[in-house]
Parts: sequence; C-alpha cells; structure tokens
Amino acid sequence: MPINDTLNAFVAHGRIDVRTTNEGPLAGLSFAVKDFYDIKGLPTAAGSPEWLATHPVPTLSTPIYDRLLAAGGTFVGKTHTDELAWSLNGENAHYGTPTNPAAPGRIPGGSSSGSASATAGGLVDFAIGSDTGGSVRLPASYCGVYGIRTTHGRIPLSAAVPLAPSYDTAGWFSRRADMMQTIGDVLLDGARAPRKITKVLVARDLFAAIDDGVTAALRPSVDKLLALVGTSEAVDVANGDIAAWRNVFRVIQSEEAWAAQGEWILATKPKFGPGVKERFAAAALMDKAEIAAAKALRETIVARLLSLMTPDTVMVLPTSPGIAPLLNTPADQLDTFRFRAIELLCLAGHAGLPQISIPAATLDGCPLGLSIIGARNCDEDILALAVQLAK
Repeated sequence: MPINDTLNAFVAHGRIDVRTTNEGPLAGLSFAVKDFYDIKGLPTAAGSPEWLATHPVPTLSTPIYDRLLAAGGTFVGKTHTDELAWSLNGENAHYGTPTNPAAPGRIPGGSSSGSASATAGGLVDFAIGSDTGGSVRLPASYCGVYGIRTTHGRIPLSAAVPLAPSYDTAGWFSRRADMMQTIGDVLLDGARAPRKITKVLVARDLFAAIDDGVTAALRPSVDKLLALVGTSEAVDVANGDIAAWRNVFRVIQSEEAWAAQGEWILATKPKFGPGVKERFAAAALMDKAEIAAAKALRETIVARLLSLMTPDTVMVLPTSPGIAPLLNTPADQLDTFRFRAIELLCLAGHAGLPQISIPAATLDGCPLGLSIIGARNCDEDILALAVQLAK
C-alpha cells in the first residue's frame, strides 16, 4: 500500500512498493532511498528537474538497494534531496522542503533531507542517504534520529550521482540504534563482529567552537559515553587551524564537483536554486594553485587524524553547532551557520573515517546530535557503541 506522504519526503517519480522476500534480518522493515541513487526502472532526478529530463531511466540498481531487498527489506520509494546533493539545508527550490517532524518550522537538513524526514516521521523504518560533507550526519542531528557516514569506500557507490568522489560515502538513518547495527551487518563489505573500544578522545577545540548552551545540553551524553568506555583524553584536534581545514574541504569539494558535473552543467544550463547556483559558479573558476595547496594541506590533516584514531579509540564531538535553523532563514545567516557546521563535519570526510550521529539531547525543544568518529573500517565498532549507549 502506498505511503501517505504527509511530510513531502518522497519524490513523485519514485513511489513504489517492492518486497522480494519475507525472510532475512530486515524482514518486515520498510525503507526508502535518497533520489541520488539509481534504482532499475525508476527515474533519478538528484534534486534537479533538468537532471531528470536529461538522463534515461536506469537499467541497473545501486548494490545498496539489492542488498537491502535480499535481506528482506521492503522498498517503498525514493526521497527528496538538494540539487546534485550540494547543500546542507534541505530546502529544494524546485521540489520544496521536507518537513522536519522533530522541529516543525525548521529545516530538515540536507542533502539527505527526505530520508531524514521520512525516518523521523515514522513513514519508514529506515532510509538510505549519502554523505559528502555532512549530508547524513547533520539532518540526523536536526531531525533527532541516528545517522551514519560510513568509512570511505567501504560500501560501493556505483549507480549513484557523484558530487565529490574522494568524500562521497553511503549512509543511513533509523530511529533505533539496534536497527542501525542490523543495517550495517547487511551493507558493510566484510562485516565482522564489533571490537571493544577502550579510549575516548574528547575534541576539546570543537566543543569550544560551539555555544555554551549546546555543550551543556550534550554534556550528560558525553559523560555517559566516558563512563561506558572508562578511559578518556581531551585533545585539540585541529590545533587552531579548523577554519583552514574547512577551507580545504571547500576547495577540494568544489574542484571535484566541477570535474564530475561541469560538462553536463555547461551543456544543460540548469536553473539551480540559491546556494547551489553560487557554489557551482565558483567551482567553475577554481584556481589551480589553490587546489594544489588544499590537497597538500589535506595530506597533513589526514596524517594528524590517523595518528589520533587507532582501532580501539573513538573521538566524541558535536554533530552540529546548534539546533536546526528556522525555515526561510536569510541566506547570509544560513551560510554562517553552514560554515560553522562544516568545521565540525569535515574531519571524518578528510580522512575517510566513519562517524555516527546519535540523538543525544534537546535544546529549546529541538534535537541535538552527538557524534562518535571511529578509525577507518571501524564502522561496526561505533555502531555497537551506539547500541550500548542506547541501553
């Protein structure tokens, strides 16, 4: 039976009800997929009417979809995304803004906006998103659900629309920690039993970068994590260079986005909405020397993060600088908030690390997420840790 989409979470061209088996770990569970992934027989719009009009209906599906069906899941439709997945807001100028069920009147976050909305609103049991610069983690925080960005390359991203391939990853949302772990067992290549985490690094400089009220709201969950693991250490992750780390992400993402989509943009001249339009316009004019410098600094950043993140260690940090901004917030204020968010979100992307956002607190009646970063390929370990915290 088709879902009654009261949240504007689903795209009109992607509604369907498919169940291939009643057996498996996901039997009886419904799921949705961000309209960034190809599914055989359904159009892909990637948040853009022009993309929808200029691309044929896919004849192959993303392996993610096939794995979920084989595990017994019931697919019910494709969900809204920001244009070509290049936004953190969830406000699509062409298709509208999915409702944030946990904070009505506020943005759901992007670019996996529809998947976060559908999950938070109970339209599905879980939903698939993608995360380049925070597009699962930030909407998870805004909508009060769990959301994971997986280790870069751990889950195949074939049959998906590229944005910035060296950062693009798969991820998913659920309202339950144990379900997050079950989905991981299905999707993660080489999934294994989780290992024990023995140390927590508290990202002192990143907590200092957010407002005191946000830190205070998150403190009980941080304390619970520290008590659960037992050993902790406060660290300054970026050593005062977090703005530079954010800029490295901006430059490399822009260069890769134009390499991936520039030819199509020049040929099609899509009418991008606010924000996306300006980012692609800037990407077309990137300076080669600036790109080279950013890539060199990224190597230093990666070396710093990998020196901190051993397999038995996790890092705890805020997912977001605050609660979801109000709908129709002026563009300059949204950009300021976005820059602050990217400073928190860029770490895992730079080094290809897994990161899970857990619904940890509320502030002014709105959700706040707390994030746990693991070492590369330690996705199972942070998922298991989230389950332990939920208990």
